[in-house]
Amino acid sequence: MKTVDEINQRIKDGDAVVVTAAEMTRIVREDGAEKAAEEIDVVTTGTFGAMCSSGVFINFGHTDPPIKMTKTYLNGVEAYSGLAAVDAYLGATQPNRSPDIGLAYGGAHIIEDLIRGEEVELVAEAYGTDCYPLTELKTQITLDKLNQAIMVNPRNCYQNYAAATNSTEETLYTYMGTLLPQMGNVTYSSAGELSPLLNDPYFQTIGLGTRIFLCGAEGYIIGEGTQHSTESERKNGVPVSPSGTLMLKGDLKDMDSEYVRGATMPKYGPTLYVGAGIPIPVLNEDIALRTGISDEDIGCRIMDYGVPRRSRPPVKETNYQELRSGVIELEGQDVPTSSLSSYKKALEIAEELKAWIDKGKFLLTNPVEMLPSTGQSVNPLEIRRPFILVKDLKSKKLILAYPTDDISHVAKKMVQNNINHLPVVDDKHKLLGIVTSWDIANAVAKGKNKLMDVMTKKVIIAREDEPADVIARRLDKHEISGLPIIDKDNRVKGMITAEDISRLIVDGPDDEEEGD
Repeated sequence: MKTVDEINQRIKDGDAVVVTAAEMTRIVREDGAEKAAEEIDVVTTGTFGAMCSSGVFINFGHTDPPIKMTKTYLNGVEAYSGLAAVDAYLGATQPNRSPDIGLAYGGAHIIEDLIRGEEVELVAEAYGTDCYPLTELKTQITLDKLNQAIMVNPRNCYQNYAAATNSTEETLYTYMGTLLPQMGNVTYSSAGELSPLLNDPYFQTIGLGTRIFLCGAEGYIIGEGTQHSTESERKNGVPVSPSGTLMLKGDLKDMDSEYVRGATMPKYGPTLYVGAGIPIPVLNEDIALRTGISDEDIGCRIMDYGVPRRSRPPVKETNYQELRSGVIELEGQDVPTSSLSSYKKALEIAEELKAWIDKGKFLLTNPVEMLPSTGQSVNPLEIRRPFILVKDLKSKKLILAYPTDDISHVAKKMVQNNINHLPVVDDKHKLLGIVTSWDIANAVAKGKNKLMDVMTKKVIIAREDEPADVIARRLDKHEISGLPIIDKDNRVKGMITAEDISRLIVDGPDDEEEGD
């Protein structure tokens, strides 16, 4: 057994043995955990990834005459001002109020600009009071002129996270990046064996008051983060799905833009790349063993983000060694993988923190209170209004076409049933394509006779268990008027049209359907 105080004394004396988590993996593999515990004092970890739940508390200082800010904008990005007169909280994911800029430049970019020393335009509005008479202002600010700019991130450093793929026929734009159709790629976001909470999976050394590396400065853990969970399934001691999180604090004025970056996930929104490193004191053999974990030992589930539900179905269980190889097999096909976080930057952070400790510039801290390691789970938000799924909508007569059908036969079927869309299926009713009245008119004009020559084979679909409002958004996004409904086996069960959605909005669900 060692203590933090003993290790700190060794750091002061220049005798501490400090290694990165990547180095510790090799040491434990070659020498064993018992010897590693005797020889190693501190293991440094690192991560550099998109952490949306981040932001900065700012105190601008009082104007003359004074103002009580109620609306505050920094380079067009709103900061929350429901605090004291000149305090605000700038969230990383807040988009720009200008429709011409929108998601391309948001709160995260302002944070990076401030750290870089850039001037930022401040615009504020107020309703005016006797003691705060000013009702508007417009000026320029820089970080060094602010009284305080304190980064407080409600949820950072997820203890593992799911990888993502997309089984649908359309490209999806998500917080896991751009996901190509038909499981065309897999994205993930973790530093694996370097990741802080994977090296102390039961929070034996990490807690309230732990001093850390945060964006190039000293920072602190100020508690468990939002959505902190301890009840996930574990393999090799580490969770295989999103679990523990951290709430972090640091002074923006001490930070380095090398370790914090504003970014935008295409068609999703702004996010902040945060660099964080946590020193793990090797107090005993068990901690040595935990910090020796390798990418191969850290399990991860690939989830299907093509299913827009809170609980997405798993596609495959893998590990970070496979994910970092660049290719993984899904359903018999080699699929490219890519990381949304930077392993190179994470290693740089672990090395930098190691250098700080080696030079005696950084001492460890004993937590005031340990993080919860049991009994924490995440509750869902239940929507109390009627939740209408596609399968709950009033069913219509199923009308289908087959790829060998004659164009004139299909045209007659459309006219007789007063419809504009026909799903094209095989003999087992599995979806092959779709044809519209416009396709038929175009075929007749060009003298084509076979349906298979004119049908659309890349089909946007609706699933039976999807909410109707999700389908409404999909129809609007793709500027189409109808989607075939399919079940889990890709069999066509019907059609849903913009008219069906409009009727649902006007009339509401049938009483019988609501009772179900």
